[in-house]
Amino acid sequence: MEKVAKNEELGNQVPLLPFQNERKGTPRRRKWLQPQENIPHTLYIWVSISSIVILFVIWSLLTYTGIVDPLFLPTPTQIIQSGITLFTEFGFINDIGITIYRVLAGFLIAVIIGLPLGILMGTFKVVEAFFEPVISSVRYMPASAFIPLFILWIGVGEMEKITIIFVGTFFSLVLMTAVEVSNVRRELLEAAYTLGTSTFGVLRSVILPAAIPGIMETIRLILGWAWSYIIVAELVASASGIGSLILESQRMLKTGNIIFGILTIGALGLLSDLILKVSIRKLFPWNYGR
Repeated sequence: MEKVAKNEELGNQVPLLPFQNERKGTPRRRKWLQPQENIPHTLYIWVSISSIVILFVIWSLLTYTGIVDPLFLPTPTQIIQSGITLFTEFGFINDIGITIYRVLAGFLIAVIIGLPLGILMGTFKVVEAFFEPVISSVRYMPASAFIPLFILWIGVGEMEKITIIFVGTFFSLVLMTAVEVSNVRRELLEAAYTLGTSTFGVLRSVILPAAIPGIMETIRLILGWAWSYIIVAELVASASGIGSLILESQRMLKTGNIIFGILTIGALGLLSDLILKVSIRKLFPWNYGR
């Protein structure tokens, strides 16, 4: 017999859906298995930690048991020893500082130039029509392909490496920013025009407030790309930086140094991502209360 629920106000009968239960508070499936459902913060942390622990256990089993030759994959202990040696004997902290400077310099230049251009392209179709064909075509060209030209035009100094970071992030940043701005609901613009707001007033008071959370998430994503391009920038004609150390270690077959350098870049990228993530959620809490 089909279950029904009486509507006290209307007096009619409404069939219960198959997944509904007569008793409140007793869902038929766990909430954390439902699509896009939030889970307790503690559970989130433990699940995240478990993934790292599982990876570490697999790594330890493969190396400490001798299944994989240490030349190809050193043990965690050897990686730690390599890191201590790099910091105490080879001034690795200076390489970290130089790498951070190059990433932030190239990325910030891309943001300073690309952000206004992307906003204008997403707001005004005439600007999009002018810039979009060139930017879209260059975006598919790998930044590493420009290295010979940059060396020829700029040389092998700091500007060449910063330019590689800039080229690797600028074009995608512009297009993704333009998409975020163009996705602002048309109804908001029409309401602002109805109230007598000017064109640039709409841009300032409607488009930017609506698009800025998404733009910040785009910046966070592109920063991760900047960290991936730093290896390309420092592997060519560089005597300093983490990428240079990785290349030198490869020539000397020091696998532990290579892996420690890669892990360092990963840790720096993760730290910068967490800083941006927390900052965005603090600045725009209303955007994450959906």
